Amino acid sequence: MKVMAQIAMVMNLDKCIGCHTCSVTCKQAWTNREGTEYIWFNNVETKPGIGYPRRWEDQDKWNGGWQRTSSGKLKPKSGGRLRKLAQIFSNPDLPEISDYYEPWTYEYEKLLSAPKDQKTLPTARPISQLDGRPLDKVEWSSAWDDDLGGSTETMHSDPILKQMNLTVKTEIEDSFMFYLPRICEHCLNPACVASCPSGAMYKRAEDGIVLVDQDRCRGWRMCVSGCPYKKVYFNHKSGKAEKCTLCYPRLEAGQPTVCSETCVGRLRYLGVVLYDADRVHEAASVEKETDLYEAQRSLLLDPHDPEVIRAARENGVPRTWIKAAQESPVWELIARYEVALPLHPEYRTLPMVWYIPPLSPIVDQVTASGNDGEDHKILYTAISRMRIPLEYLAGLLTAGDTVPVEKSLRKLAAMRSYMRDVTLGNEPQEDIAQAVGMTGTDIVSMHRLLSIAKYDDRYVIPTTSSEIPRGISQLGFTREDVAQQLDCAVSPGSTDADGNVAGGGAGGPVSLKSWPTGSTPRDMFPPRQRSSASVGSTDRGGRP
Repeated sequence: MKVMAQIAMVMNLDKCIGCHTCSVTCKQAWTNREGTEYIWFNNVETKPGIGYPRRWEDQDKWNGGWQRTSSGKLKPKSGGRLRKLAQIFSNPDLPEISDYYEPWTYEYEKLLSAPKDQKTLPTARPISQLDGRPLDKVEWSSAWDDDLGGSTETMHSDPILKQMNLTVKTEIEDSFMFYLPRICEHCLNPACVASCPSGAMYKRAEDGIVLVDQDRCRGWRMCVSGCPYKKVYFNHKSGKAEKCTLCYPRLEAGQPTVCSETCVGRLRYLGVVLYDADRVHEAASVEKETDLYEAQRSLLLDPHDPEVIRAARENGVPRTWIKAAQESPVWELIARYEVALPLHPEYRTLPMVWYIPPLSPIVDQVTASGNDGEDHKILYTAISRMRIPLEYLAGLLTAGDTVPVEKSLRKLAAMRSYMRDVTLGNEPQEDIAQAVGMTGTDIVSMHRLLSIAKYDDRYVIPTTSSEIPRGISQLGFTREDVAQQLDCAVSPGSTDADGNVAGGGAGGPVSLKSWPTGSTPRDMFPPRQRSSASVGSTDRGGRP
C-alpha cells in the first residue's frame, strides 16, 4: 500500500445559483491577458445543454480519456504513440475555435470619439479579439445556452440525453435545468499527462495537482485532445498549453482557490484525501463502467486508520497533511456520508472534483397534490419521479447507474425531513435516519456541513511549510523529534526561571519576536559541557 495525498474538491449542485461569480474571478486572476481571451479555467454550464466547448462530453467525436482493451489494460482513446506521431501536425480530435467561441470586444473608441453634433446614433461594432476583424454577427459564447436560453436549438444535442436515450420537453414550463460549475478535475489517472509528447504535463506528487511545465511545452496540443473534460487550452499568443492550476500558490499558503473563495452559494468544499497509489490502475481498469464509481471510492483510505497513518508517514506524507485529511470535508462527503459523486467516471481518469446531485424542487409539487411535502416517505417516492430524471444525473455522475444517485438524493431528502423536526422542536424521528442507513447524529453533522458550515469547516487546507526548521535535520533531529517539541506544553519564546528562552528542548522553535533582551535561547545555543579547567569562568553571554 503506497499512501499518497490529494487535494480534492466537492461541489454541492443543490446550492449553485448560476451567478458565474466563480468564472469571472477566475478569469480576472488567471486568464485576463492576451492569448487567453477565449479560455475559461472555470465555467458554469446549464444542464441539459451542450456546454463549453460544444458537446465536450461526446467522446465518440473527441476521443478523450481512456479505453479498456480486451486484455484489461488501459490505453488513451485518442491512440498510442504511433497514432499521435502520425497526427502530430494534423490532429482530427482537436477542437477548433468555433467549438469554443471566437472572443470579441467592441469598438468603444468610436463611441468615445463621436462628435457631439452627429445626427445618427454612434454604434460600436463587435470585433474579434484574435485578429481584430469586424464580426458580422456574434453567434456563440461560453454560456450562450445559459438558463436554457437556447434550449429549443441546443438541448437535443446534449450527449447525455443521447447516451441515456432520454427525451425531454423543451417547453420552458415543462423542462428542467440545473447548473454545473466545471474546473480541471486533477485526476488520479490523467489522460492529458499520458498524451503529452514532450512530457510537459505532470502531476505533483505532494498534492496531486496537474500542471503544465511552460518551459518544456512545445504546443503539440495532444493534451487538449486527451483530456475528456476539455479543460486544457492552447494559448495562441505564447504557443503553450494552459489549464487550471487549482490556485496552487494560494493552497500553498493555506488559502482556498479563487473560485471557492468568491463562491456566492458557498457550495464548494476543499480538503485532503489519502489514496492507495498502487491500486490506481486496478480501479481505473475495472470491466464494467457502472463499477467505476465504487472502484474509485475504494481507492480512498480512512485517514483515522492507524495502519493508513503508519503507511502515510512511511511514504513521506507530512503530519499536518494527515491531520488535514482527518478533518477533511471532502472525505466526509465522499466516504462517510456517500452523497458526493464523480463527474463522468466512465472516462477512467478517476476525477477528483466530485458533485452532490441537485434535489429537484419536488416539495412544492408534492404539497400541491395535497400531501405533506416534507414527509420522508412521500419524498422517497417522489424522488424517482422528480423533474430532473434520475437517468440524466446517472449519465452525468455514475456512468449510468441510478442506484448511487438515488441513494444520495434519499439522504438529502431524509436530512430535510429529520431537520424539520429538530428545527420545530419536535422529537426527532430516528426511523428517518435509519431508512437511509444513517443515525440521527450523522444527519445533524451532515446538515451542519452542507448548510451552515463555517469557512474553516469548508476549506481544510494544510500549508506547504516545512515541518522541520531549516538546519535542524543536519543536527540529527527527525520530524518526530520536532513534532514532539511542537506539542510540548512550553510555548516558544517564554522564559524559564534562569531567564533563558524556552523552546521545548534542543532543536525546538525559537521566536525571535518574543526573545527577551539579555537572555540566552537554549535551543539555539545548547549549554556546553563543563571542564575542570573552566570552572568558575564565564563566556560572553554570562554563562558559566
